[in-house]
Amino acid sequence: MRRRRIWPKLPLKFTTYNQIYGFSHTTGPPNWSLLIKTRISQGSPKEALLIYNRIRSRGIYILGLVPQILKACSSLCFLNYGMAVHGEAIKSGVHFDVLVGTSMVDMYAKCREIFDARKVFDEMPETNVVTWNAMIGGCLKNGDVASASLLFDRMSERNSVTWIEMIDGFARCGETVSARQFFDRVPMELKNLVTWTVMVDGYSSNGEMEAAKEVFELMPQRNFFAWSSMISGYCKKGDVKEAEAIFKRIPVRNLVNWNSMISGYVQNGLSEEALKAFVKMRAEGFEPDEVTAVSVLSACAQSGLLDVGREMHHMIVNKHIHCNLFVISALVDMYAKCGDLNNARLIFEGMMQRNTACWNAMISGFAVHGQCKEALESFARMERSNERPDNITFLSVLSACGHGGFVDEGIEVLSKMEKYGLAANIKHYGCLVDLLARAGRLKEAYDLIKKMPMEPNDMVWGAILGACRTHLDMEMAEEVAKEINTLSSNMGSSQNQHYVSMSNIYAASERWEKAERLRLMMVNEGLEKTPGRSSFMPSSS
Repeated sequence: MRRRRIWPKLPLKFTTYNQIYGFSHTTGPPNWSLLIKTRISQGSPKEALLIYNRIRSRGIYILGLVPQILKACSSLCFLNYGMAVHGEAIKSGVHFDVLVGTSMVDMYAKCREIFDARKVFDEMPETNVVTWNAMIGGCLKNGDVASASLLFDRMSERNSVTWIEMIDGFARCGETVSARQFFDRVPMELKNLVTWTVMVDGYSSNGEMEAAKEVFELMPQRNFFAWSSMISGYCKKGDVKEAEAIFKRIPVRNLVNWNSMISGYVQNGLSEEALKAFVKMRAEGFEPDEVTAVSVLSACAQSGLLDVGREMHHMIVNKHIHCNLFVISALVDMYAKCGDLNNARLIFEGMMQRNTACWNAMISGFAVHGQCKEALESFARMERSNERPDNITFLSVLSACGHGGFVDEGIEVLSKMEKYGLAANIKHYGCLVDLLARAGRLKEAYDLIKKMPMEPNDMVWGAILGACRTHLDMEMAEEVAKEINTLSSNMGSSQNQHYVSMSNIYAASERWEKAERLRLMMVNEGLEKTPGRSSFMPSSS
């Protein structure tokens, strides 16, 4: 009879005995606590759990390891593993220990099992300020500000972490007014650099840059995170000049500051500035990390600079930059958008694990370069995998259907969004309207527009109007024109374009009188046809 496995199997492999334990047979037994703490501090919680698996398989149980293992479970959101550790703690009678109990509260809260976290908290015979902070932080991370406030009011003792949890938690929930009220109430002896930084970041994350700047300028001292938070906040608002002004004020820059500025350029479509900043960063002696790599690869993808993207790829390999999922996804995206689909596919197929961003990069790459069948096949593979498609996935697939003229497939793809709990937006509907219209199925396109849960924009109406001209469907064109006329006050500059399209449709159908009447109406309303331009340049001779 096979022995039942108690501990979950982890997807890790070590080549040698020494790599698992970090010692040789000549040095004696290892310090298990030190080994596990080292793995966690190095950012390798999975390795820590693998070591713990080996310890437990030998029947060894060390109380001091339990908080560390629960910490590893928290960082990985390994709820089942954490529950197994909890069960072992109950059997061993150590779950009443305040350190173990606090670790359990933190683990359940971070795994979004707030009810279980509260149950452990309420049953603990002894708690301390760290326990209360863990419970408050858990409530706030799960959006339960009411429970967090009640717990805060009940606390007999508070430390700086308590106040930081409240300020940060309320700000993350978008309640910056309440966050500021807590900030103003912090006792002077507990208001430290982190407290100030969290308030600045709270405002920046919510796009309230005037308030963020007010607090930032009042800071008695600033750390690199406060500077970066201000840069990121301005870049998210599209105010790159103000972000640059903040960046230039930094007395001593570090890699995090450079990453914030480079990433900010990329977010605003300023790929050339991002690459220039990258060159300056290296000139100042900073070497790129995975965050830098993602930004630079995204800049290359935006601008189509395949050679620069390849250089970045070589740098990642030569400098042993950590290739996490974000870096690999950025590589796939860069190669795909720069037209090197072979390399994009090679990297994609070599991945042991893929996230939604990586699938999106591959699907959109196929779609942009006209490989529509491959895009649809990749989407089908994604559906069979454990990754759920998002709005970007569906937009890419619908775009592929549009490029390939796959009308029925496009209709089916849009209908699948509801299955994944996604609501189609104007871009999704616009893709399908364009697809139906180009295929000559104008009545279906028009009916889809009328059924849309949002107001159609000028791009949607323009798509069907253009198709009316292609297919010379005067009846539908006039129906669409009526709809456009009722919305003319909201159409802005596109109104002119739609009038021109309608006039051209009349002319193509040899309805010269109506075409001329529409032209006269445009002149009377002050809407002039956009003049054409020739690329012919006269000879200098």
